[in-house]
Amino acid sequence: MINKIILASKSGVRKKILNQNDISCEVIPANVDEDMVKESLLKEKATPEIISKNLAELKANKVSEKNPNELVLGADSVIDLNGQLISKPKNRDDAEKILQKLNGQKHYLISSVCISKNGSMIWNYTDSSTLTMKQLNSVEIRSYLKKIRDKELYAYGVYQIEADGRFLFSKIEGDENTIMGLPVKQIKEYLSTIK
Repeated sequence: MINKIILASKSGVRKKILNQNDISCEVIPANVDEDMVKESLLKEKATPEIISKNLAELKANKVSEKNPNELVLGADSVIDLNGQLISKPKNRDDAEKILQKLNGQKHYLISSVCISKNGSMIWNYTDSSTLTMKQLNSVEIRSYLKKIRDKELYAYGVYQIEADGRFLFSKIEGDENTIMGLPVKQIKEYLSTIK
C-alpha cells in the first residue's frame, strides 16, 4: 500500500487523521479562493454536495499540477441545511449567526476527498453524516463560542466535533472521521489498491 501523499490542505485535523492511520503526508495548501468558486457554482444551482466535490477536486488538481507523479489528496467539507449551503464563518458574529441557523435543526455534513496525479483526478469519494443540533439559547451559543480560539473557529468550521462541539448535538449519525473532514477508511482502501 502507498502510505505517503501530499495533502492539499492546511487543516491540522486532516493531517492528524492521516498520521494516526499511518499515512505520512507533506502539506502543500492549494490556496484556492473557495468563496469565489462557491459563488459561481451556486449561480449554476449546484447542490452543496457538488460544491464539496468540485472544491476537493480543484484543490487536489491545483497542487498535483506542480508535483508531477505524486499523489495529491484534496478535501472539502460543507454543511447542507435543507439544501442551503452553510460556509465557514468569516468572523465571530458570523459564527454565532450560523449556530443560530442550525439551532434545533437536523443538517448534513458532507465531506469530499479527491486524489489527483499529474493534474487530473484519479479517485474521489463523498460521504455524508447527519447531525441534529440541540435547541440552545443565545447564552449557551455565546459561551460555546467563547471557548474556541479564532484559529480553530475559522479552520474547522463552526463546530468542532473532536472538541467541545459534541455537546451542541442531540444526535450524531455517521463516520467520526468524515465529520472531522476526512473519510480516511475509504482513502486507505483506495491507497491499498495502488501498486
